[in-house]
Amino acid sequence: MPASRPSRRSVLAGTAAAAALTALPPLAARASAAEPASAAGPAYRWRTAVMGGTGFVTGVLFHPSVRGLAYARTDIGGAYRWDDRTANWVPLTDHLGWDDWNLLGVEAMAVDPAHPGRLYLALGTYAQSWATNGAVLRSDDRGNTWSRTDLTVKLGGNEDGRGTGERLLVDPRDSDTLWLGTRHDGLLKSTDRGATWAAASGFPGTPTASGQGVTLLVAAGRTLYAGWGDGDGTSGTKNLYRTSDGTTWEAVPGQPAGTAAKVPIRAAYDRSTGHLYVTYANAPGPNGQSDGSVHKLCTLNGKWTDVTPVKPGGTTDDGSADTFGYGGVAVDARRPGTLVVSTNNRWAAVDTVFRSTDGGRTWTSLKDTAVLDVSETPFLKWGQDKPKFGWWIQALALDPYDSRHIVYGTGATLYGTRDLKNWAPQIRGLEETSVRQLISPPVGAAHLISGNGDIGVMYHESLTASPSRGMASNPVFGSATGLAQATAKPAYVVRTGWGDHGNGAYSNDGGQTWAPFEAQPSIAKDAPGPIATNADGTVLLWVFVHWDGTKYPAHRSADNGATWSEVSSFPKGATPVADPADPTLFYAYDTDTGTLLASTDSGRTFTARASGLPSGDSQFELVAAPGRSGDLWLSTKGNGLYRSTDGGATFTKVAGCSASHTLGFGKAADGADYPAIYMVGSTETITAVHRSDDGAKTWVRINDDQHQWGWIGETITGDPRIYGRVYVATNGRGVQYGELV
Repeated sequence: MPASRPSRRSVLAGTAAAAALTALPPLAARASAAEPASAAGPAYRWRTAVMGGTGFVTGVLFHPSVRGLAYARTDIGGAYRWDDRTANWVPLTDHLGWDDWNLLGVEAMAVDPAHPGRLYLALGTYAQSWATNGAVLRSDDRGNTWSRTDLTVKLGGNEDGRGTGERLLVDPRDSDTLWLGTRHDGLLKSTDRGATWAAASGFPGTPTASGQGVTLLVAAGRTLYAGWGDGDGTSGTKNLYRTSDGTTWEAVPGQPAGTAAKVPIRAAYDRSTGHLYVTYANAPGPNGQSDGSVHKLCTLNGKWTDVTPVKPGGTTDDGSADTFGYGGVAVDARRPGTLVVSTNNRWAAVDTVFRSTDGGRTWTSLKDTAVLDVSETPFLKWGQDKPKFGWWIQALALDPYDSRHIVYGTGATLYGTRDLKNWAPQIRGLEETSVRQLISPPVGAAHLISGNGDIGVMYHESLTASPSRGMASNPVFGSATGLAQATAKPAYVVRTGWGDHGNGAYSNDGGQTWAPFEAQPSIAKDAPGPIATNADGTVLLWVFVHWDGTKYPAHRSADNGATWSEVSSFPKGATPVADPADPTLFYAYDTDTGTLLASTDSGRTFTARASGLPSGDSQFELVAAPGRSGDLWLSTKGNGLYRSTDGGATFTKVAGCSASHTLGFGKAADGADYPAIYMVGSTETITAVHRSDDGAKTWVRINDDQHQWGWIGETITGDPRIYGRVYVATNGRGVQYGELV
């Protein structure tokens, strides 16, 4: 992945959990079922616009007892089940709604070898004080239906250490007993299949507010091992414990120490040889690792052996330091002594997967002979001639029924092989994009252009295949921050975002090909924000907001980005909105003061119009209705929805809408004189996707309880060419689009 400023995924993942409790809170947990939502409106079919992964796959687990059954977890996009018949991943957590947004990050998963239908998920994206507590989902039918227990502790599926694990385990001696390793609240135990949880007695680890806590749980025969992530790497502190009776714990004798064995990352047990393999690093990852090792323990005699394939710390051919840790590990259930391990955070020499057939005495790097075919997901080339083997490789699995079937997760996909040489994304159905902007063009091959976290802008000439052009290039962005189209000249599209070779670009063919702005304001590199173009594409307004929230003056260009001038009267940090019918008009909503400002001179100056509107939230959103001048809609979250038909001079609150988070427009219904309106908001009590065909006089809910996708408040748009079709941006489940059945 090209270097760029952090995305929403990585910014929040790096936030310290300073406010977490330092002592164990009361751990009584209640079992509950999802509350029923309001009745749905017209029947809709929901699908995901195909991009192909795009996010960090943090765990992959083949079922040991069922051929062709596997599960995957992600850091912000929920969990999936592999359907071997269709070669497709099936999402399992789309039913989690608005109030459960923090449960879309999966901290851990577990299966029961003795009961093939049973699946358990430990959910919780962030462990900060502002986040809600975690939960455990349990299923008897492979994730088709769930029972839920809300925890009284927080989990961190999108925080440092999210690629360690698994932190959840079914006890090999009793299928009713489960163990859950937490970051800040020690080891938990359930004796009723996850319905209730309590602190495990006798566990030696002492949790802290900022530590990793239990990083992994693994069974070796009837003995349970737990990795501890808060040691200092010295022999005086231990990081691997075990119990043979579920009550008495001891530090594993002879365990490795030192910087290279500071944090146990993952472990796998070879039941044929009695060896437990453990990967280590000097930090939990996926970032920040510079040292690591691989060790095996003979559980029959207690002997430890260092089987590290390559010691970190060498020098690459170009003189760069070859620093990295170790990540995933998996053993071959069919071939004793055969296993694979992965490096992690190896940016200089690029990460690899090592394979050994002799218990770790010798190793082969599978990257060295790998042939990568990313034709199904071209964005994986990241604007280059060929793709990388991977990065952030902490999820690694080996099919227990096929010794040559290996899969590993990266920061953007899941690669698989069936012959140890030819690799391709095994990612169909798994979509994890955090979507920021959406355009549905009125003409052209693509019905959708998306601006996204981590993968920039995509031109979707098909909704059922990953965009053939991959990421928009010239230049390539990491995360997109702005995307706009000239309403009267739809061939003209502009985009902005985080990048190393320019932060703004324009297209004259509707977003298919791009060229960078000839120049850009100096602040653009450090704070690229939203951009707007007027109706005929002759004027650009570019806003600058640093990723830490600092706001800077907006700039204007009237020569396609060749020169820029500051617009001092534009409210700093506001999102510019172009009037869709009059190229001389622009609007901006100052969320700090609750004031609507307008420009009648093509963005040169702005003056205040309506004031006294809701304020204090930068996510309040102003949009303009297509084909009309001065028809503005203002979404103010729980303050409701407002409309102006006089260019922002006055606003009227829309009745029947208790909350509005984002709003967009699509083709009008037959016989209607106003575009269809699509809104993420509330007309009663539940936050959902709604449509109005009569100018917001009445609304119908169009998503259902099984299609909610957590937080969906970023953006929404209808299709101007197809009545009823709507595109919904999610934070971890890509673009969901719905169509009338």
